[in-house]
Amino acid sequence: MSAVAPPGSTPRIWQVGALCRAIADALESRFNPVAVRGEVSGFSRAGSGHCYFSLKDGDGQIRCAMFRRAAGLLDFMPRDGDSVEVLGRLDVYGPRGDLQLIVESLTRAGQGALFEQFLRLKARLEAQGLFDPGRKRPLPVMPRGIGLVTSLGAAALHDVVTCLTRRVPHIPVVLAPAAVQGAQAPGDLVRALTGLYALAEAGTIDVILLVRGGGSIEDLWAFNDEQLARTIALSPVPLVSGVGHETDFTIADFVADLRAPTPTAAAELAATSRSEWLSQLEQSAAVLRSVASRRIDAESQRVDVAASRLGRPSARIGLQHLRIAGAAHRLRYGVAARVQAAQGALPAARTALSSALATRLRRSHEALDRQGMRLELLDPRLVLQRGYALLTDLEGTAIVRASQTRTGQALRATLADGEVDLTVAPRRLI
Repeated sequence: MSAVAPPGSTPRIWQVGALCRAIADALESRFNPVAVRGEVSGFSRAGSGHCYFSLKDGDGQIRCAMFRRAAGLLDFMPRDGDSVEVLGRLDVYGPRGDLQLIVESLTRAGQGALFEQFLRLKARLEAQGLFDPGRKRPLPVMPRGIGLVTSLGAAALHDVVTCLTRRVPHIPVVLAPAAVQGAQAPGDLVRALTGLYALAEAGTIDVILLVRGGGSIEDLWAFNDEQLARTIALSPVPLVSGVGHETDFTIADFVADLRAPTPTAAAELAATSRSEWLSQLEQSAAVLRSVASRRIDAESQRVDVAASRLGRPSARIGLQHLRIAGAAHRLRYGVAARVQAAQGALPAARTALSSALATRLRRSHEALDRQGMRLELLDPRLVLQRGYALLTDLEGTAIVRASQTRTGQALRATLADGEVDLTVAPRRLI
């Protein structure tokens, strides 16, 4: 299609929508895909997840749309003023006829090469154990002092000092200033930390804060330095990294004992607020007062009860003395009476004892005589003298029944004057 209509010809009449589509097709065939570098302006993210902003430089600007799928792949949240590189395609938004760039990917300008360096260093240090969770130390609950490394001109310094002054004004803060951006920054940060390590080993400080505000990957690059990372790993006390914003990550964050999302958050994590300690102290004091009050009341009641039972101590003691004296008097007279009575009864007791013994002896002799007579009546020799005999077998077993014998059995009969051997004859039938 010719850009200029031939002389005398009538230009084609377009429908608006068709013209927009034709322009979009021309852009598609001429430019797409397209890569653009510029500064972010008017960035916003809709509830749908789509992002809208403009890219601009000193000579112009273009509206951009980044739909939810592509926006979900972002590893940082763009902010106005960020220098970025985008890859996408030009299109025409038909309802308004606006030219727009549909963004498929977005990175910080120059991020590609720096990000690759970041990933390589991160992988190497991680393999060497510098990020190992096992080497992370808990922060002290109440540090004796706090070390702070940041730039004198950084907004982070004001934020951290304000936070610490409000929360823990009783804890001293030692500032070790250092550049936080630029070529000299890594060396400055290493020297500042090394100086604080000497104070930590001396017991002056118990925690160190390494902080700076947000920025681009180039702005934060000093905190991706290998020497700085190894210096952080040597810290004798827990170290908190509060570099950039919540979406910013640096090598220093991975090596530190704890990463804070912002410098202010690092200050808040450094020590428990004085107001919290005072609140806990007041609660403990209230509990102690309550316990002490209840104990005092209970003991007071016990004292009152004891006092009511005791009465006047002098009167109580006098009464006890009277009781003791009366008991002693009764004891003396009681013992004397028992002794006198025993002495008077002693002769009579002796006569009665002699009589009782004589009677008991006579009765015992009589019982012995009776038992002797009974034994004589049971003497088997008396029975044998009356004509009876004791019949036994040769083993001495007594034969008391005929059924115990058998024909021809040898037996022995014991008579009054001797023994006779017998032989059992056959039984006769009666």
